[in-house]
Amino acid sequence: MKNPGKMIQFFNTLSGKKEPFHSIQAKKVRLYTCGPTVYDYAHIGNFRAYIFEDLLKRFLLFKGYKVKHVMNITDVDDKTIKKADHEGVSLKQVTDKYIRAFFADIDTLNILRADLYPKATEHIPEMAHMVKALVEKGYAYKKNGSYYFDISKFKDYGKLAKIDRDELKTGERVESDEYDKKNAHDFALWKDKKPGEPFWETEIGPGRPGWHIECSVMSTKYLGQPIDIHCGGVDNIFPHHENEIAQSETYADKKLAHFWLHCHHLIVEGSKMSKSKGNQYTLRDLADQGIDPLVIRYLLLSTHYRKMVNYSDKTLKQSQSSLERIRSFLYELKTRSFAEGENPEVKKWIQDTEKKFTDSLSDDLNISLALTSLFELIREINKLMANQELYHNDVRAVQSSFEKWDQVLGILPKEDEDQLEASIKEKIDQRNKARKEKNYDLADQIRDELLEKGIILEDTKDGVRWKKK
Repeated sequence: MKNPGKMIQFFNTLSGKKEPFHSIQAKKVRLYTCGPTVYDYAHIGNFRAYIFEDLLKRFLLFKGYKVKHVMNITDVDDKTIKKADHEGVSLKQVTDKYIRAFFADIDTLNILRADLYPKATEHIPEMAHMVKALVEKGYAYKKNGSYYFDISKFKDYGKLAKIDRDELKTGERVESDEYDKKNAHDFALWKDKKPGEPFWETEIGPGRPGWHIECSVMSTKYLGQPIDIHCGGVDNIFPHHENEIAQSETYADKKLAHFWLHCHHLIVEGSKMSKSKGNQYTLRDLADQGIDPLVIRYLLLSTHYRKMVNYSDKTLKQSQSSLERIRSFLYELKTRSFAEGENPEVKKWIQDTEKKFTDSLSDDLNISLALTSLFELIREINKLMANQELYHNDVRAVQSSFEKWDQVLGILPKEDEDQLEASIKEKIDQRNKARKEKNYDLADQIRDELLEKGIILEDTKDGVRWKKK
């Protein structure tokens, strides 16, 4: 019988320990991830969370699960309203701009799209209905036109963040949408309309939703309750996810999610990111520096999700070097000539690597060990290549395995590679022709032209080969 491999385990923030993962329905996972607040370009700290969630989703797919993934888009809150007011445009004009930018960025970083991206502004009636139900159940109240959740009524309040509810000041109300931990009291479900701010007419009166109610409504509407996994950054744990639990579990009398997974912060050169320090980078900032977005993906991916990531010149160079090692290895396999046949050692190495790779990720997404297993395989295959003990069938098997593993990692270029190869091959053919005709000036010009584009040509006994700088 085929070895099914190690049981999947995830660290569940709710229990504070690793637990075996069992989906509610066999081989089906309902996944909810907190999405962007679209008032500005997302920065690399945001993408730390999105790439962790992408790894989680890709691994579940790799293991044969069917994943239904919902990620919300917060297109109305204090920040989006403030940005629209500052720019003198409508809320929709601001949010549409940054929604487009968000999708462009996740595509650039090779992040798989969610199945649904519901917007808060498209679910206002459902939010008002949930607020009304919470009032009717005695867990929420109205004050000065706004509605608040009374945390003293929810006995499990604090169970996610491990906070003692009795130590919180009850009766105080906070309207802010910000993450500030001092907002540990009764929280806003619905905000009364204010002059100059967008508002909606609803069954509970005019106004706009509080930030936390958005996720509760959209998660419940599209995934039901309970769901398998709810994700976010550690800064989501409190108060946002704590408040989601209070709202959703009161409303439905059911658990909101079986597993809560949270990734740690990203810091820059050892310091917290902030605009004032000038170290808060968007993907566009890094593209302007000529940094390959897949190197950014590798850097954000290669540290375990529950550890802090330090973005620095050093870690960027390390990531670039590691990714280049993988790409150069695959390039060698693709461009060298190999004799027919196969080496039985290769099959064994691939099987061992597959087990290590899968078992490592099954252990709470231990990406470091998973990547180490790939580099161990590269080292062994390089030895066989150097001794001319690698054959045509072996190469195909290794290439196929890396393609399979990259379904989880998403670090190898895909879409434009064929087009790029075709254009470079055309340039190489032009250079070869120029050299045959002894037009060395033109040959050197073509080499320099490609070098400016980051393509290095190598003249070998098997012909001209190219690689990226």
